[in-house]
Amino acid sequence: MKAKDYRAMEAAACQKEMTDMLREQFNLRMQKATGQLSNTANLTKVRRNIARLRTVMNEKSG
Repeated sequence: MKAKDYRAMEAAACQKEMTDMLREQFNLRMQKATGQLSNTANLTKVRRNIARLRTVMNEKSG
């Protein structure tokens, strides 16, 4: 998602999205560790989306 999409979301929806992305990141890390991850670019995409969402959440709270 883009940062403007995250800005349009409610605070509760942002928190749920963050939880979902962190869970997805954990699953991708486990797949990588066990050698099951075929597309390693997904790990980078999820990390960047988490960073985007954290940035937007900090903008809203600050």
